[in-house]
Amino acid sequence: MAEKKNLMTREGLKALEDELNDLKLNKRKEVAQKIKEAREQGDLSENAEYDAAKDEQRDIEARIEEIDNILKNAEVVEHDEGDADKVNVGATVKIKDIEFGDEMEYKIVGSTEVDCLNNKISNESPVGAALIGAAKGDIIEIETPNGEMIKYEVMSVSR
Repeated sequence: MAEKKNLMTREGLKALEDELNDLKLNKRKEVAQKIKEAREQGDLSENAEYDAAKDEQRDIEARIEEIDNILKNAEVVEHDEGDADKVNVGATVKIKDIEFGDEMEYKIVGSTEVDCLNNKISNESPVGAALIGAAKGDIIEIETPNGEMIKYEVMSVSR
């Protein structure tokens, strides 16, 4: 079975590559030093520092493997000049709730780059999926989990 491509922005790809580099070059050495120091304390059966360092080592190795898998299937989204006014991965979109008048701004990113605190939403999320391909002035409808329809107007699209 072919693995799913991980759509990403160029900045998202760079951030993952930087994190992987830091984990491999710095964090691995730091945790190896912690393990060495904990071993020097003697009895490992009741050594909390040793257990904590081994747990940290396991977490680092798991994250390295996770990033490797993401990068192996990464596909950076490039934009054609002709589609500059349409929403796609990498676009920043300002939308307005038609019923309540609230305005929101989101950056559409791949699923591995989601950061709700910084208004980065996935192209696979209900709002993100509905926005893909929309242009300024378009009205999109999104069905909520309870079956209600929410309408948004696309106010602007930028890169």
